[in-house]
Amino acid sequence: MQIEGVITKKLTKHCDDRGFFAEVLRDDDELLTNFGQLSWSTTYPGVIKAFHYHEEQDDIWFFPSGNAQVVLYDLRENSSTKGKTNVFYMGENNPMILLIPKGVAHGYRVIGDQSATIIYCTTKSYNPKKPDEKRIPWNDETIGFNWETQNR
Repeated sequence: MQIEGVITKKLTKHCDDRGFFAEVLRDDDELLTNFGQLSWSTTYPGVIKAFHYHEEQDDIWFFPSGNAQVVLYDLRENSSTKGKTNVFYMGENNPMILLIPKGVAHGYRVIGDQSATIIYCTTKSYNPKKPDEKRIPWNDETIGFNWETQNR
């Protein structure tokens, strides 16, 4: 069961002898309630960046290079999927975007031998004086996610 409010959009690559083109995010996708900020980050192979959540903003994640195991955990008290976990495999091998609603903890592990690049949009800009970033350890017992590769 997908966590309530989480939306995925499979991306379509249009390929020819020059390379490819793909639309990532459009204003008529109805995914962002408001545009706040666009950010870009690279993470090295094997690194786990988890968990955090927001109380005021939604995120849209996209991995244009490398591959990541993305884990979501629903913390929202009034959600029909409270306590549920979703796992998505995103990146150049599975190009997609992922809408992560506020109140859903999220994190990722870079899989494979190359770094992963993430580009993400938020519905609010980052405020260093009052950050909307709540942290949870990557190995939190309540979430209880096993980050080790299972199918070797």
